[in-house]
Amino acid sequence: MRKASSLFSTVALLTVWATAPSPARAETNFGQVAMHVAYMLQNHHLSHQEFDETVSKKLLEAYLNFLDYSHIYFTQDDVDKFRSDYSGTLDKHIHTRNISPALDIYYRYEERVKERVAFAKKTLETKKFTFDSSRVIDVKREKAPWPKDVAAADALWTDLIEGDLLAERLTDRAREEAKKRKAEEKEKSAKADPKSADGNKTAATPTKAEDASAPSKAQKVEDKAAVTDAKSGKKPGAPVVAKAKAKDEPEESPEQRVLKRYERLLEQLAENEQEDIVNYFLSCLAGSYDPHTEYMSQQETDNFKITMQHSLVGIGALLSSKDNVAEIQGIVVGGPADKQGELKIGDRILAVGQGDTSGGTGDWVDIKYMKLQKIVEMIRGKDGSVVRLRVNPAGSEDPSETHIISIVRGEVELKEKLANAELIQTPAVDGKSSKLGWINLSAFYADMEEGTVSCTADVQRLLKRLMAEKIEGLVVDLRGNGGGSLEEAIKLTGLFVPKGPVVQAKDWRDAITWRDCENERAVYEGPLVVLTDKASASASEIFAAALQDYRRAVIIGEKSTFGKGTVQTILPVERYMPFFSDKSRAGALKVTIQKFYRIAGGSTQLKGVIPDVQLPSLRDVMEIGEDSLPNALPYDTIPPRTFTYATKTPLPLNEIRSRVETRIAANPEFQYTLEDTTRLKERIDRNTISLNEKDRQKEIDENRARGETRKAERKTRVEELAKTEKAGFDQFRLTLDNVDKPDLLKESAFTKEQATGMRVAEAEDDEDGTADLKLFPYGMEPAKLETLHVLRDLIQLSSRPAQTANTSDARKANGS
Repeated sequence: MRKASSLFSTVALLTVWATAPSPARAETNFGQVAMHVAYMLQNHHLSHQEFDETVSKKLLEAYLNFLDYSHIYFTQDDVDKFRSDYSGTLDKHIHTRNISPALDIYYRYEERVKERVAFAKKTLETKKFTFDSSRVIDVKREKAPWPKDVAAADALWTDLIEGDLLAERLTDRAREEAKKRKAEEKEKSAKADPKSADGNKTAATPTKAEDASAPSKAQKVEDKAAVTDAKSGKKPGAPVVAKAKAKDEPEESPEQRVLKRYERLLEQLAENEQEDIVNYFLSCLAGSYDPHTEYMSQQETDNFKITMQHSLVGIGALLSSKDNVAEIQGIVVGGPADKQGELKIGDRILAVGQGDTSGGTGDWVDIKYMKLQKIVEMIRGKDGSVVRLRVNPAGSEDPSETHIISIVRGEVELKEKLANAELIQTPAVDGKSSKLGWINLSAFYADMEEGTVSCTADVQRLLKRLMAEKIEGLVVDLRGNGGGSLEEAIKLTGLFVPKGPVVQAKDWRDAITWRDCENERAVYEGPLVVLTDKASASASEIFAAALQDYRRAVIIGEKSTFGKGTVQTILPVERYMPFFSDKSRAGALKVTIQKFYRIAGGSTQLKGVIPDVQLPSLRDVMEIGEDSLPNALPYDTIPPRTFTYATKTPLPLNEIRSRVETRIAANPEFQYTLEDTTRLKERIDRNTISLNEKDRQKEIDENRARGETRKAERKTRVEELAKTEKAGFDQFRLTLDNVDKPDLLKESAFTKEQATGMRVAEAEDDEDGTADLKLFPYGMEPAKLETLHVLRDLIQLSSRPAQTANTSDARKANGS
């Protein structure tokens, strides 16, 4: 199923949906919640499938796989017993408000995890591994059989432990080798330029004051972790993120690190309450209907709203869990914590109190060892209310040193995922350069309740500024855009096509409806390219498909988009519960109610949007997309709508494809991708990894040598390009903060803090990836550079007869 591992998420933002701290969870009857969710699924899902014996069997298998995805904890005896007791009967239990099967299975799972961790501990203490066998272990085990009994589980776990230890040994060796290479490079640099080396040494470590308050281009933001993401899921047994270690702490052995991970797993399981277990179970029930129908706990419901609105009420701080303590990892610029000024990056929160009291002497709740999700809920509250934090200051070596910080909660804007744009001036070709626009849209966000937030309105502001700068063509970048508001997808389409149909939909009665965009005239009518990838889904696919059907844009990307062609609505469970029952933790059901279709009649379900121009990608051989998900709904078609093409003649796609093929063949970066894709496909098909240290080290050495060779080749190409090219691309960044300012902001001056609105700890080395881009021609990743070439092709072919690029032209375009 779609939900993956928020159970062990270690990063969250202090968030709230303008609600008071939640009441005691035990008051909600989760058996009653389960019963109503089951009836809601029967009555509202597109299939109108009864929750019967067939769905019961699917639910049981989904729940077992959800808990034990890799088939390493349960034994086959366990699974056989569960099937004997519950297969085909879970519907009867749930319809009578009985959730004991969910609890029984979970508690057996918990028992098995404890046994496995105990076995791992004993094995690590008593067995000496030699790492010289010819044995292998499976990389992915979700289709493997469960171990037959405890003896078989012991044999399997002996291999798994050896694999974990070997991975740690190889990591240690790689770390030491990297340290050695870095020291050699530093020594070489010092000999070449002593002043430069001294300067770097002085600037390498900022003072604590600088770390807390001075913006830096190197600051790194935890991508997609600003909110405990309801969509990311919550699979127990997921790997635990390794914690950062202070420089003065002794290094742990591989055995200690492996055992610590296992023990942390036990700690996290112990934090789960009945609400969490029921949440997992009902998520599996919802997923038994289709992969995008999901039950959301109350916190997930709140976070979903925050994700759509891109704003929240809280203190504006990024939390992570380190050594069982909540630590501040980032502070939202301009948020309540930032304005208050006392909370610093690296501060460790020890206790939380509610309300402002003289001297901070009110009731405190100790939060050490507490689940991060629960800490977030405790720091939630209404706009204008006060939360008190008892913190151990960053950098303090005395755990008893504390001070109290009172912060007034307020609205916090999440800027990282808001639309932004780039103005790109290209190098001259035949004596002429071009001004091109680029809009980055990572989600179709909207405030669905008050209508005050709209990605279409934001894009329109950016678009009008780009048009004022007289762009000749535009790219809309939808890579990684998983969708959002259907209404916004329709409205955004209306910025590029005049009034007409955008999308069709069919419900459970086979009733077909359609939606039109309302603009009498498009805001932008110039050359247009839409860039997609395998993660572009749902609303992204509606937008891209409509522009493709209208012949309005060239679609470029990986072999297809995700393939989610279904429409969901959110139904609060409390709406269906008895009036006098406690509903505070009832959550919500996001349920599929329609399939949507292109105006040309086909569906994006399963197949996605096939781009007009395909670029090589590693993800083409990965199990990513709707067709890799369980219980996905089928592809079908309906009659097309009547609509008018945006152009009288078809777009020059054949000529563009010909030029792209020529450039790809001449572009070493895309050839690297094709080579890597072949290797990845072989590795995926093999699905095993060796337990022989020499074999593994040989593979690592080969990969590193290949990487070093490519790095040298890239450096040479960039240096050669610098000799022949007088000018590169001039790039300027537009955000919703600066879009109306007269002066343009150079991309080189655009900081990570400006992009995300978050101040975080200094990144070590080049964790933000800027150095990697310097190895590419023009400092631009290959897919982006090729997309700009396609846009220039489209501009050229729209204004004069088509010409085929020759190989030398292609090499020059690629900087090779």
